[in-house]
Order: sequence, then C-alpha cells, then structure tokens
Amino acid sequence: MPEHLGRDAGEEGASTAVSSTAAGTHHTILHLPSPIASVRHSLPALLEGVVAPFAFFYVFLLLTGFRGALVAGLVWGYVALGFRLVRKERPSATLILGTALLTVRSVISFATGSALVYFVQPAAATAMVAVLFGVSAMAGRPIIERLALDFCPLDPGVMGRPSVRRFFVQISLLWTVVLLANAGFVLWLLVTSSLHAFVIERALVNWTLTGIGTAVSVVWFLHSMRRAGIAVRWGRAPAPASAA
Repeated sequence: MPEHLGRDAGEEGASTAVSSTAAGTHHTILHLPSPIASVRHSLPALLEGVVAPFAFFYVFLLLTGFRGALVAGLVWGYVALGFRLVRKERPSATLILGTALLTVRSVISFATGSALVYFVQPAAATAMVAVLFGVSAMAGRPIIERLALDFCPLDPGVMGRPSVRRFFVQISLLWTVVLLANAGFVLWLLVTSSLHAFVIERALVNWTLTGIGTAVSVVWFLHSMRRAGIAVRWGRAPAPASAA
C-alpha cells in the first residue's frame, strides 16, 4: 500500500456521518480523500523513491555493469535525502525506507559481487510479508486493517460492523496471494532471464501485480461498504449546517 496523505489529501481526511431519509432510516456516509488529491500527493514520492532509483540503476547497469549500478542507485538515494534536508523539507517515508533497505542490500551484494543475492533479498521479504498477512487474517486480526487505519482513519462504529471486519480478512488473503505471486514470478525470472532483461521484467511484474491488487481492493472495498449500508463519497466532507 501508498504513503499517508499529506497536505492536499490529508486536509480532507476521512470522516463518517449519519444521514436520515424521509422514511426515517439512517445511512452512514463515509467521506474519503479524492483520488486526484491522493495521486497528486503520492506521485512525487513514488517518482523520487521508486522510479528514479530504478532508472539510475538500469542506466548505469548498461553503462558500467552491476557494481556501478549499485553505486548509482545509492548515490541517487543519498543525494535526494540530502537535498530534502538542505531545504529543510521532510523526506518521504518511501525515500527513507527505500534508501535504508537499498544500503543494506547494496553492501551485501557489493561484498559478494552477486546480483542474485541483491535481487533475492526483496523477493524473500515480499514472501515473508505475504505469509504474515495470511497468518494474521486466519487469526482474525488482519495486520492490513491497522495499515488501512494509518492511511484512512475510520469511525470505530464502522470498523465494528461484521461486514467491514470480514472485508479486511478477505483483502488480507487477496494480498497474500498477490505478494506470493509477485515473489514467485520474480524468483522464476531471476533464474531464467539475463540480468538486463530481468531488471525490466521484475519492474513490470511488480507494478502490474500491485496495480491489479490495488484496483481489485478498491472495487472490493466499495462493494463491501455498500453491503454494510455505508455510502462512500469522494472529496472533502461538506461543512455541517449552522443552527438557525
């Protein structure tokens, strides 16, 4: 999943409200940040923390070989961090975490000179996260529910509904399958493709499976909310009317 929304989308936040119809029935309305605001906020962090390091790594892989690509990817991460700090801006969590993990991977791989070791590490981590999601879902305490609350706080009354809790268990199992498929495809490509081809194929597999998983999650979420009697509205919640 993406980084917590900041100024634009975060100002909208997530809120719930109860409205009454003429017949006297009550419907819960869940206001979520608009998709445009979410994309606008997330795109710079993704470009800086994901796309740019990938581009630097691949270009220098073609020009200088594997060790040069390792150095180039690290240089980009630390330059981007330094640029943010010099400007007294807070680096994104994606950039910080990505650079930290890349440092560990690069040190190990540079010492061994093994591209296999470099790319096996994130695939193994992906498989471990998948297993964690699956185990937590089967235990009835899905970790993905806590992650979702970090990004989009929901009213406890909404979270307590059986259909909503069932959704988080089901979506945890979905992401278990997605992540295991991701790790499996990557490992298969690693042993069957050339290094240059693998770098591109791995990125395509990651982005495609993540995109499919995200799209299915959103559709599933909307369907689950509708079954729970919750109407989802995108964008800033309307201000409450002042009392006459």
